[in-house]
Amino acid sequence: MPDRLPPPGPSFLREQVVRIGDQAYRAGIARPTEAPDGWWLGILWVVDDAGVVSFRDVAPQAGPPADPPLARLGPAISGALSGLILEDAGRLQMRLGLIKPPDRPDRPWLTPIAMRAAFRFEPARAATMSANELAETVLTGFRRAIEGLHRP
Repeated sequence: MPDRLPPPGPSFLREQVVRIGDQAYRAGIARPTEAPDGWWLGILWVVDDAGVVSFRDVAPQAGPPADPPLARLGPAISGALSGLILEDAGRLQMRLGLIKPPDRPDRPWLTPIAMRAAFRFEPARAATMSANELAETVLTGFRRAIEGLHRP
């Protein structure tokens, strides 16, 4: 990835600081929407002053693991939002997808940290939270999951 993407837009909430070693990045979220079928949709990203950083920038210092970043990020985000994501037939109702797929499939960590996220939340839990609180909870879970990618 030779050039960085610009941020997808201004963050709906105040950006959160992502600490990776001695580096500080910023995590943001676009204004989420709710689809008629109950899915909560948002775009999440991590930037510095030059634009959207790549997953390689947050990978362990020893190098990125063999599995793609979403394989590690998915369980970390679902763990951070434990009890909030609806479970249907034994499956968590969560979908994550990259905004820009890797240019080289054999190098999945060289892609920008900008992703689409979709959740169906437990109705009773989500009803007790405002829209901003729900978005803040998702952004915090995302930030913590990104910070966790740096650990081997």
